[in-house]
Amino acid sequence: MNEEAAAIDTQPSYSNHGKYQLSGDLGIPEYLEETYWWAYLHPKAVSLFERQWLVNLILWGNFSRLRDAALNEIGTKFEGDNLQVACVYGDFSQQAASRLTTESRLDIVDVAPVQLENVKKKVKSFANVYLHHEDSSELSFDDGSFDNVILFFLLHEQPQEVREKTVREALRVVKPGGKVVFVDYHNPRRINPFRYVMIPILHFLEPFALDLWKREITDWIPEDDSPRSMHKETFFGSLYQKVVIKK
Repeated sequence: MNEEAAAIDTQPSYSNHGKYQLSGDLGIPEYLEETYWWAYLHPKAVSLFERQWLVNLILWGNFSRLRDAALNEIGTKFEGDNLQVACVYGDFSQQAASRLTTESRLDIVDVAPVQLENVKKKVKSFANVYLHHEDSSELSFDDGSFDNVILFFLLHEQPQEVREKTVREALRVVKPGGKVVFVDYHNPRRINPFRYVMIPILHFLEPFALDLWKREITDWIPEDDSPRSMHKETFFGSLYQKVVIKK
């Protein structure tokens, strides 16, 4: 798709080389504007946090390990249609895009236009990556649209009612037999010294994150959904988790 074609507003999705479609009805969620304006919405925040070393520091040196744990769950080569729900600081999207085959694609959604502009710069060399202005709690994709869905450190940023809808939507848009991969915070072991460092950090800066210390991600699976399998793995003294749900 060339740049001229990608900019046509009648297209349902857009290559990163061109423009993505902005929905006039899709505003910034109130919880995001009030709680995370300083991290994800202000242009200067994007400029500050888009540093690989800083992202790695925030995750106590675990960014690459957690990134690869999520991506390896799908494979060294991504087949079919793949969805990344929400943009990610660091090279997560580039690494995911580098695993695409010529026949496969990666779709990236985010509710914040500034985040889509940022990721567009990072994946501009990959022709089969497409960007969408979407709310994770109310995706416009049809049921069973994707072979794989990845949510990398998204759930902890959302209040419970939004988180439940996001999990529901992720499971709705994945195909039967496909995978949904979550990587996020987890209740660390009591002997983990980072447990006591993270409590005040999360309390003041990530007020919804402690929900993931109290409940399992699988608790937010809709009652009428019956996944084929579920698997959880923890990292760094259980401060982080990877949950894989096979539809």
